[in-house]
Amino acid sequence: MKLLNRSALMLQPLPAFIDWINTLPKELSELDAPLAVDALDDEGRVYLVAEFAAEGAPARLLDSVLTEHWQNLLENELAVWDELGSHWPEPLTQELLPQWFEIKPLALAFDADESPLMTALL
Repeated sequence: MKLLNRSALMLQPLPAFIDWINTLPKELSELDAPLAVDALDDEGRVYLVAEFAAEGAPARLLDSVLTEHWQNLLENELAVWDELGSHWPEPLTQELLPQWFEIKPLALAFDADESPLMTALL
């Protein structure tokens, strides 16, 4: 097991995000029926970020990380459903992220697998 020199943010979709998904054209969503509010309960994503400083207050650290990364996080989540961005809400704002996702900061990240960690630039 390896300790990574990263902290993490876990984003869990909230009902407002599911409502947006349900407004997408069927060609994009590929859904036969609207998603239920709890349909994405198992679909949280983890984003590795710079390590949280041990001496900072958690809320202040989260605010700092979100100020830096909110747009990339939000655009990545939207692109899962609408890759070209043709139906994204306008304007995209930092306030939209916590309205559409529960954000859980995680101070430590471990790699429990023995194989090398692969990365891909997006």
